[in-house]
Parts: sequence; structure tokens; C-alpha cells
Amino acid sequence: MIGKGKAIAHTQASVAYGWNQEKGAEVVFKQELVGDSPAEITQEFKMVQDQNYHCQKNTLSFVISPTIEDGKRLQQKDLEIICKRFMKEMKLEQRQAIAFVHRNKEHTHIHLYVNRIDFRGVAYNDSFIGKRSQYAAERVAEQMQLTTVKQVQFEKEFLLKEVRQEIKRRHELTLKQFTTKNFEDYIKAMQTNGVKVLPSINKAGNIQGFRFEFNGYNLKGSEVHRSMTGGNIGQRLYGRSNKVIKNIAPIKVLDKAIPLAPRLVLSIAKKITKQVVKHSIDVGIGI
Repeated sequence: MIGKGKAIAHTQASVAYGWNQEKGAEVVFKQELVGDSPAEITQEFKMVQDQNYHCQKNTLSFVISPTIEDGKRLQQKDLEIICKRFMKEMKLEQRQAIAFVHRNKEHTHIHLYVNRIDFRGVAYNDSFIGKRSQYAAERVAEQMQLTTVKQVQFEKEFLLKEVRQEIKRRHELTLKQFTTKNFEDYIKAMQTNGVKVLPSINKAGNIQGFRFEFNGYNLKGSEVHRSMTGGNIGQRLYGRSNKVIKNIAPIKVLDKAIPLAPRLVLSIAKKITKQVVKHSIDVGIGI
């Protein structure tokens, strides 16, 4: 569950958005209020806010978003409990507040509006309110056994690690399975093995590297593995003959021949030169 928060000045417009019936809005929490419209709620807020004319952004706006799976099973009573516990974690008890649930786009989320001014006329300290909202949502999620941001992040990182390993595995398999002599051969062979290789084109119109698209992920070569940068792949492809390259032909992208960036060509050439020198030394000493 994610929590976001900020102080705002446009109370009525925000409450009207929260109460938007087109988004399937329902009131799930109401405290110290009797009004039944955005205008009435705003007027009730204003009666208290008039005690503190120094504070301009006198309403607190929060968005509390459970994960899609958690949101599907949360009932109205559960959402009310979330609001109450969130208010307690934020130390906002005994204030005017109203919350609406939006279930549009299959993603249940709560819009919570709280009067920043309490009944004594004191303004709530909104320092670091965004970060504090995030922590409060984490604690409420833990209390209610809902998915936390940390759990979501862990799952994303775990899946990303698996995707990176699988792309790397298919990269190595491609180089072993096929006689790839250049980048065009490599791109076609990787496509055969289920990985789409996308050239990255710089402002000069030259190819400076490659991205890899697999299972909904789109990653730079260096994000997959350090051996999958353009320079390192080029060394594997063009260095198989153990001869120093003089030039590399442009790569066809959508029937248009696009040259490699000079920096990339230089990187490949240096790597192959180093490889050729090492090979010559190894042969010379009989290794």
C-alpha cells in the first residue's frame, strides 16, 4: 500500500474531485462533518479554518493506494478502518475529515481530505508530509496484513533478477547456436530465441548501444550484465577471427542503414586489438 500527502488551498475543487460519481466514488469515512456536498463540506472546513487566517494551504490531501490484488478484496468497512488507522498514525485524530474510494481502472484507491486546522485554530505541521504519509501507509498495511511497498519492491527486484538472468542465458545460447558474424545476424538470432534487440540511437543518428526487450521488460545491455554492452557484444561477434577490424558495416533498422557511433566502433576495436595481442602472446609461448 502506498500513501501520498500534501497541503492544498483548493478545498472545494479537491473534494469535488473525490466525490466524482463518474469514478464510482463512495464516501467511506466521515468525521466531525454533516454536509452532503462538496460545497457544504468546504463551508464546514472554512468555519474552522477561519480561526487561523495565516495558513493559506489549510487542507490536507492524501491518496492511499492498496495494491490491485488487495484492493479487489477490500470492503467498505475495511477502507474505513484504513482511514482511521492512517489518521491515527499521522496524529490527525479529532479533526474534520472525509474520504472517498475510487474503483476506476480496477485500481482501488482512497482520497482522504483532512482539515489542517484543528478546533483550537492550530495548523498541523506539514513538514515532510509526503514521506510521513508513506511511512503511515506502510504501518497500516502491516497492521492489516496488506501488501507493503517494501514487499512490492522486493517482488519487482526478484522478478527483474530472473529476467536479467534469462536474457543473459539466451544471449549466450544465441552465440553458441548460431554463426553470428555481425550485429544484424545477432539481432535476428536473438529474435529467434525470443529476445528483441533494439538499437539505441543517439542525437547524431548513430547506434550507441542496444536494449533488450523480454517478458514485458526493456533493459539496457549494461543493466542485463556488464558483458552485454555494445562494445563487449561487438568484441564477441567481430573478434571471432582474431583479426583487428578496420570498420563495421551499418546496421539495417526498419530498412534504413544506420552506422555505429564512432565511440562504439573504437571501443570494439580496442577490445579486439587487446584480444588479438593476448592470443598472439599465448600462441607464442605455447599456452
